[in-house]
Amino acid sequence: MLARLIAALSVTVTLVLAGCASISPVDAGRAETPRPLVILISIDGFRYDYLTRGATPTLSALAADGATGPMRPSFPSLTFPNHYTLVTGLHPDHHGIVGNSFIDPGMGRFTMARTEEGWWDQAEPIWISAQKAGLTAATMFWPGSESENHGLRPHYYRPFDKEVTGDQRVDQLLAWLDDTPRPDLGTLYFDLVDTAGHDNGPDAPETMTAAASVDASIARLIEGLKARGLYDNTVLVVVADHGMAATSPDRVVYLDDFIDPAAVTVLYGSAVPYLQPVEGREAEAEAALVGRHPHLECWRKADIPARFVLGSNPRVPPIVCSAEVGWVFATRARPLRRAGGAHGYDNQAPEMAALFIAHGPGVAHGRTLRNLDSVDVQPLLGRLLGIPVPPGDGRLADSGKALQ
Repeated sequence: MLARLIAALSVTVTLVLAGCASISPVDAGRAETPRPLVILISIDGFRYDYLTRGATPTLSALAADGATGPMRPSFPSLTFPNHYTLVTGLHPDHHGIVGNSFIDPGMGRFTMARTEEGWWDQAEPIWISAQKAGLTAATMFWPGSESENHGLRPHYYRPFDKEVTGDQRVDQLLAWLDDTPRPDLGTLYFDLVDTAGHDNGPDAPETMTAAASVDASIARLIEGLKARGLYDNTVLVVVADHGMAATSPDRVVYLDDFIDPAAVTVLYGSAVPYLQPVEGREAEAEAALVGRHPHLECWRKADIPARFVLGSNPRVPPIVCSAEVGWVFATRARPLRRAGGAHGYDNQAPEMAALFIAHGPGVAHGRTLRNLDSVDVQPLLGRLLGIPVPPGDGRLADSGKALQ
């Protein structure tokens, strides 16, 4: 009898230990801690060193008390490609939004106003991953968020409207947090700093005034979270899509100096020209454009340097160029007429370095991150939300260093 009792007890202990072994330390921690509210905030065009200029006390405090570091954007360092990279963990060549303007062989020309499903469904953004996992997502103006993705949308979203102020954007997200179901993931998008950087340049006082305005809107968000008792269980991930470089009418490379402009359709110009030779003039365009030029280098699609991770997607045009930082590409019919700022340059250029800050429960205090890329943000968001996300080009090993 005693032997049978000992045997039964041994089996019971074995089963209990086996069950415990199947619970990872991360899962065990989640079982004891409520899931954090995760809010991803983009400040378009916020170059990382703007943080050091004394105009953003809220962001500076979050960085000092959290984890921060310069983040390398994907190439091209443009708004729509990098915003989709941030939420998919894929380089533009792999998620399909390869530029702010491009041609899809079957769908025609993409512009930043296109919201039809087929443009965006080469990848799964984090709000769709959250919805698939049974969570609730709320997106405020994030590029791609108002588009259906394989039949799904975020639970809460609004079509983009540039006239909606920063404070109004914050208030909309806070209103969604008062609703049922309450979001587990929220996103916010601010375009004011990018606009000021383009109009005035990265070193202009107007650009810092715009940064201060967005900083005040983020302070408003924090106060709203505190008033709702949510702040202590909220992780804020503040990012930018790219930096900004100063430009000048004296630093322009003109298409007309290489070839008859009628031989090429300029899909996108400025820092990263996307060029589509006119049918029948392909050889002429390649001969005139491909190669190194003063302040500009152009490649055939198949020969784009591997480090740019661009060229395999059918949406990438036949000729892609990269201007020297501070120079822009234009035509004499549409010249650059005033100084300002631009982006889209080589993603390793210091001027293109983007903001990254993480702050909240589970985030390290006072930690500076290195070797962070925009593709690394999506796996971090998945870890914070405790959900599976599609494998991509990013490394949690890099962004995960933001965590304790």
